Amino acid sequence: MKKILLIEDEEPIRRVLSKILTEENKGYEITESEDGKDGFLKLTKEDYDLVLCDIKMPKMDGVEVLQNVRENGIDIPFIMLTGHGNISTAVEAMKAGAFDFISKPPDLNRLLTSVRNALEIKNLVTENTKLKKRIAKKYKIIGESEAINKIHIMVEKVAPTDARVLITGNNGTGKELVAHYLHKKSKRSSESFVEVNCAAIPSELIESELFGHMKGAFTSAIKDRPGKFEIANGGTLFLDEVADMSLAAQAKVLRALQENRINRVGSEKEIKVNVRVIAATNKNLLQEIEDGKFREDLYHRLAVILIKVPPLSERKTDIPLLVEYFVETLSADQGVDKKIFSEDALRKLIDYPWTGNVRELRNVVERLMILGSNPISVIDIEQFASKSK
Repeated sequence: MKKILLIEDEEPIRRVLSKILTEENKGYEITESEDGKDGFLKLTKEDYDLVLCDIKMPKMDGVEVLQNVRENGIDIPFIMLTGHGNISTAVEAMKAGAFDFISKPPDLNRLLTSVRNALEIKNLVTENTKLKKRIAKKYKIIGESEAINKIHIMVEKVAPTDARVLITGNNGTGKELVAHYLHKKSKRSSESFVEVNCAAIPSELIESELFGHMKGAFTSAIKDRPGKFEIANGGTLFLDEVADMSLAAQAKVLRALQENRINRVGSEKEIKVNVRVIAATNKNLLQEIEDGKFREDLYHRLAVILIKVPPLSERKTDIPLLVEYFVETLSADQGVDKKIFSEDALRKLIDYPWTGNVRELRNVVERLMILGSNPISVIDIEQFASKSK
């Protein structure tokens, strides 16, 4: 059911509008208020999906209702109704955050269309909020060890700036989590976070992937296509496994960082971009520079801030917290029944040589939740967590 609050001081109009809406859709549940003050009180006590609100009313007019609702942090679409429609009133209502403004007597088709559109947008906003919460939970950095606390402190200091960050660490340590955390805490958090796995893209295609291309630039370029720098404009570009990028692509990335401009492959036209770049690697870039595989000037452009993510072997006190977190998330996301780990089983996990780091631990916890007993015992650990020989 979609809950709609109808705030209108004229009873005949309330009755007619309520009848029209319920006949349009049996899934609409209409609540009526006869003045702005009563309507505002209802909005503070109960959740609604949409408000139809008259503007000229006793006690509190419609614009005041809308303004008070916004000041109280209630995010709900308003469709404003008035028999005194004029441009200035409409502008005032829209500035206050109204979804639409309709003069009375309303055109019924326009009113019903506006109601459907407002409810659809409310659904999208709700789903987007849920998705953001799920993503935030997915990319949460778990742990209370000294090493993880240092990362939290550094991120809190660095995230609000546009300083470039180079994240280093072994495979499976959580470099991507740190990159997402930096973006989430930054002033660009409402914009795109675009990830490029440089190791997964063939060297001959990496430039097209990063900078885009024009139709006909190469055999398979059948249409113009923007690159990741353009897509991430205003937001964050995460270059994962940056050490695997070709030297030619490195030169172009360096120019993009220096000038904040790019050229699509096959075009001489410069495109201005505003992107924060975060890079990550599991390799020793200083050694790569010495071996002639990575540009030193690009390294210094990327490594304004260095964050090293420790291997799990250096933060074993975090393992019980990580296990608890993985049990919760796997249960919620995959419908797997929650299981308890015995103290002996947890000690066994703490003593385990986690060469695959946090990624390996997550896989083991998932395997144990599916195949292990409840509570999970040392025998389960030995059977399902041991490395195959």
